[in-house]
Amino acid sequence: MNMTNEEIGDVKNSVKRLFFVVVSVILQVIWLAYLMTEVVDISPYISGSLQVIAVVIALLIYAGRRNPDIKLPWIMLILVFPVLGVLMFLLFDASLTTHAVRKHIEAIDQQIDPHLKQNEETLSALKKEDPYMSNIASYLYKYANAPVYRYNDVTFYNNASDAIEAQKEALKQAKRFIFMEYHAIEDAQSFAPIKEILAAKAKEGVDVRIFYDDVGSIGFINTDFIERMEELGIRTRVFNKVVPFLSFFMNNRDHRKITVVDGQIGFTGGYNLANEYFNLTHPYGHWKDTGIRIEGSAVQSLTALFLEMWNAIKDDHDNITNFLYMTPHYKSDGFIQPYGDTPLDQETTGEDVYLNIIKRAKHYIYITTPYLITTSDMTRELSLAAKRGVDVKIITPGIPDKKTIYRVTRSYYQNLVRAGVEIYEYTPGFMHAKEIISDDEIATCGTINFDYRSLYHHFENGAVLYKCSCIKDMIIDFNNTLTECKNVTEKYLHRRGRSIIDIVLRLFAPLL
Repeated sequence: MNMTNEEIGDVKNSVKRLFFVVVSVILQVIWLAYLMTEVVDISPYISGSLQVIAVVIALLIYAGRRNPDIKLPWIMLILVFPVLGVLMFLLFDASLTTHAVRKHIEAIDQQIDPHLKQNEETLSALKKEDPYMSNIASYLYKYANAPVYRYNDVTFYNNASDAIEAQKEALKQAKRFIFMEYHAIEDAQSFAPIKEILAAKAKEGVDVRIFYDDVGSIGFINTDFIERMEELGIRTRVFNKVVPFLSFFMNNRDHRKITVVDGQIGFTGGYNLANEYFNLTHPYGHWKDTGIRIEGSAVQSLTALFLEMWNAIKDDHDNITNFLYMTPHYKSDGFIQPYGDTPLDQETTGEDVYLNIIKRAKHYIYITTPYLITTSDMTRELSLAAKRGVDVKIITPGIPDKKTIYRVTRSYYQNLVRAGVEIYEYTPGFMHAKEIISDDEIATCGTINFDYRSLYHHFENGAVLYKCSCIKDMIIDFNNTLTECKNVTEKYLHRRGRSIIDIVLRLFAPLL
């Protein structure tokens, strides 16, 4: 189904709205910086006071809990440009400006968390299998309230087209509720059959809800999308609507991809509900994406993640027990642990999961990611793994979706390959899958990229898989994908230095 000229015009208006907001924010920053500069010029005492404030803030940042990679650009910006630096820090630092949002989500979690209890028998069984994995599971339960589950069916899809077809079949079987949360929804060909199914289910009395991120979808949908969905009986909300005012929270986007059907079947992975993800359009060559289908008790964690974000916009005071309940399933082996990550706490859950898997690796680590802008901790762990003899292979895109970010990604290759990491670029197009596979036993699939934006700024979700039968399918897919890639390890192994532009881009990458 193609969009009408009117709908295309509305989408263009949405893009114009984003452009207006960006310009408005930039002008506000310039205006405030100008006013502060004028005030500073009035009196040397004011100027001296600002210098002292800048030094104090820089020292507080240095002594704080932030990742050192994020501390450095803030400290440099504040000390070199005190007026602009202090202003930007006061406006955009999450710990200063998101207190109310954080408290609201914490209140919602207090309603949800009691329904997510860890089954001690499951944890004990995992500890007998692998104490290290049990430790990872305990960490995720303690700091992300994400229990580990057993006896769930998990199916891996090596391309988004197969995943969405399975998703449609599951939607058709819904009896009670359908929850869908996506960073980007495009009201076009790929979404049309889904919309038809959702509308039909809503007519049957199924509780159908859609949740999307405003920035992620702003170039894809028109301005009356919510109204049209509501007319079909599909309850719809938008996360963190873009407004033309300075706010750090605008930098925190909902990057999650979740579908839940009746609390029994769940889907997650890298793909959004837009044409390019299913290769209906090809803006960046062939789009490579993956996902998983979960059936069983672990789906309740995906349900909880959806309700957390849904109620963050407006608390419906739902009876949580109507949606969060255990669905026993006894077909499959292995363990699965769906989890979420939020930028509003002090836990870098997504990064910590990756780091722990890398630390555990004995034989190999296979990674797919669209962006490779790693923290010092991540670079060090990958390098140490390669140095101790672990086979570390990373696949990144061959065709970029963002040229500047692609340039930053490639600037990270050199240190990694010198430590023994192998880098491959997916020559047919854009690699969007986000996975780690290790030692035939452990894997992750979800929404979390290997970059600062995913690891520190976005709401994300993923799933840790341990000894699930689908891991063998993930290994096969990775090896098949390698045959379509170009090994660029040797190219970057002998490359000399970096340009000034690359150095500056890397310096401020943590703040982007």
